[in-house]
Amino acid sequence: MTLVWKLLRRHLSFPQLAGFFLANLLGMLIVLLGIQFYFDVAPAFSRGDSFIRSDYLIVSKRIGVMGAMSGRGSVFSPADIDEIRAQKFCKSVGAFTASQYGVSASMGIEGMGYMSTDLFFESVPDRYVDTDSKEWTFKAGDPGVPIILPRSYLAIYNFGFSQSRSLPKLSEGVVGMLDLNVRLRGRDGREGVMKGKIVGFTDRLNTILVPESFMAWSNGVYAPGADAAPTRLVVEVYNPADDAIARFLQQKGYDTEADKLDAGKTTYFLRVVSGVVMGVGLLISLLSFYILMLSIYLLVQKNSTKLENLLLIGYGPWRVGLPYEVLAVGLNVLVLLLALGLVSLLRGYYLDMLSLLFPQVEGAGMWPACVLGILLCLVVSVLNVCAIQAKVLSIWKHKA
Repeated sequence: MTLVWKLLRRHLSFPQLAGFFLANLLGMLIVLLGIQFYFDVAPAFSRGDSFIRSDYLIVSKRIGVMGAMSGRGSVFSPADIDEIRAQKFCKSVGAFTASQYGVSASMGIEGMGYMSTDLFFESVPDRYVDTDSKEWTFKAGDPGVPIILPRSYLAIYNFGFSQSRSLPKLSEGVVGMLDLNVRLRGRDGREGVMKGKIVGFTDRLNTILVPESFMAWSNGVYAPGADAAPTRLVVEVYNPADDAIARFLQQKGYDTEADKLDAGKTTYFLRVVSGVVMGVGLLISLLSFYILMLSIYLLVQKNSTKLENLLLIGYGPWRVGLPYEVLAVGLNVLVLLLALGLVSLLRGYYLDMLSLLFPQVEGAGMWPACVLGILLCLVVSVLNVCAIQAKVLSIWKHKA
């Protein structure tokens, strides 16, 4: 082992190793900073909307004077839905189903008595709702129903209703722990009372969302035979930034919330830019890997005669290649540690700016950069070790 280290040091090219080290550090830094930046910034454009993803568009029809008078102008027919589904930008379409019965809810909090208000329910197919499946379930006979509320409702209460009546403000966490008494009133006079459990809030839906199974059961019990034609659709698109979406919506006279479409475009472009940045970093890392292997191959080639002698006097190929492997792995680990340190430093700068623009958004933590960095380090190290062993074995077999 000592002899091999002496041979290694004699022909060690520090400029070549420095070139590998700097190139690998730059590549690793770009890759890790790219993925860390994406995970830190993406929540700013999808905050509170984890229930309805940014590539889902909520589409409705514009209501004209005649449509408002007839009450049918805003309804989507099966032909309308099929036309949207046939568009190239469309991945899938789901329909909102509205409650066809009366709904009211009451909630009591210590020191403020009971509040009661009329509500309405809507549902979409469960696959469009990204939440815990254990929470988002309902079976006939269950005493309670899970509910997702618009965050705007809570803002209206906190900054309007509560201030005018000297009532305490409620946080999302507090509201999530409250149980609502939900009263359902059918057209035939039938009534029922259930518990409502608020499981989350969303910015993308101005409606009170319940599971599709609950909506089917409750409409069947309290409004049998009622027409539940959809007035809104949830459209899953391949690319929210596709100009064909806006052209189609304008041509058909359909509406969608423009800011939500812009948020989807921003998130999409953020993914694209992050992917490009990470691709550049990976390319630099591959080039640095090539530089390292070239440097080690030159070292082995310069010492090939002496390595052959070591193999002939009884040194095994793994012992002969071990110093080169330790050098390569050690450099990879050092690059990883320095890259993570630099990412942490740079992350502190852009998180300060992000907190000024989006005070409610918190960073994702360093786990994305750490996980990807460790994975890349392991992959590159394994490739280094395999390449070095293959080179040493080729010398050993040549002399065997």
